[in-house]
Amino acid sequence: MKKLLLLVLTLFALSAFGQDTIIVKKEVDPLLLQFNNFHNKIANLNLDISTLSLDVDWKKITKFSTIYGAVNGGNSLSDVDVYSVTNGLQTQTVATPYDYSVILGVRKIARMGYEPKEAFKNGQENSFSDASTVGKVKGFEYLFELSYVRQEGESYNNQHHFLRYIDDTYILKGEYLEDGFADIKYFETSQRYRHKVESLDNLTFLPKELKKGKLSFNIGAAQRIAEPYGYDPLAEWVLDNGSLHYTFLALEEGYSVDFTNPEGIQYLDPSGNVVATSTEVWEAVVIPTVLADYSEKKRDELENTIQHSLILGFDYYLYTKKLWLHSWGNLMPYHYDQGDEFSYHKYNGGEQWYDYSGGLIFGYKLNKHLGVFVEGKYNKYWNREWHDFSFGVNYIIF
Repeated sequence: MKKLLLLVLTLFALSAFGQDTIIVKKEVDPLLLQFNNFHNKIANLNLDISTLSLDVDWKKITKFSTIYGAVNGGNSLSDVDVYSVTNGLQTQTVATPYDYSVILGVRKIARMGYEPKEAFKNGQENSFSDASTVGKVKGFEYLFELSYVRQEGESYNNQHHFLRYIDDTYILKGEYLEDGFADIKYFETSQRYRHKVESLDNLTFLPKELKKGKLSFNIGAAQRIAEPYGYDPLAEWVLDNGSLHYTFLALEEGYSVDFTNPEGIQYLDPSGNVVATSTEVWEAVVIPTVLADYSEKKRDELENTIQHSLILGFDYYLYTKKLWLHSWGNLMPYHYDQGDEFSYHKYNGGEQWYDYSGGLIFGYKLNKHLGVFVEGKYNKYWNREWHDFSFGVNYIIF
């Protein structure tokens, strides 16, 4: 390879010297000079892949991590008796199957000072701090959790995976979230510069106790891949007067209406099964299902879109035995418009919008008997919102 490269360069040099040469004096671009120096260093490297070795220290990566799996269950809504007098008194019992969840996961996240030490993990703990931008320690942390849940008769998948690396001057993170209950699913990466505030003494508006905490700000870029939220599959079926031509949509989806039945009108699904024998049932029961199925089908036909955004954030952490406060926030005030057909800019009137997330964990022991706490997180991405919270009072009797 080296001989072949030398031959090519020699022929190129001979060809160049064989032509008329005009010498033009040009100033050397410092940036170009640095690039050439970098290129020369790369050229001198040994790029024989047979000599490469991936020496991964799996022991260090998995140290202090926890692998867990659990099955949780319980009763759901109580059975409901539905009465009908159409053909005499009839009773139908609507039973809701029991709730359960199957959870598998592995995590390596340093426990915050305010978090209790658990004997076992069952996957149902409200670890609000998992959503924070910065953890307790620097370095590499991760979470991979998958759960299958049935709640109130509805089944869905939940997933939360992330990898993050925290340094004094930068933050790198990749995250995948799927919350079936909130109907949100996306993949996000971010690269941020981090600035740590060395001292909070100059912040006169802060109480003395809070000046002992650690505060940092960050700024960078975020990239999100998700379905085109904001897209309304039913918009093309809306008439000029604002109403929806739902019956025609149902016919297009394979439903049919039989006016020839001696017993009266019948509405049939695509398989030919009778689903309604009156207009009232057709509109109140069947049509909502038709619209939901159609919307889901049209969304599934679309490809995911990528969104590039500017991201700003902060993180504050303080822990003492009497008082603890952990707060974080992220704001995406600007989003690059790529001009895609299903870009969220299109559904937002071409205007920018704010996507944000944040969390707060607060606890204060007023005395050895009485304590209060507030915990929660809130997220708003596109036209989706999801949140969790918990607050209360504890009184210990000695």
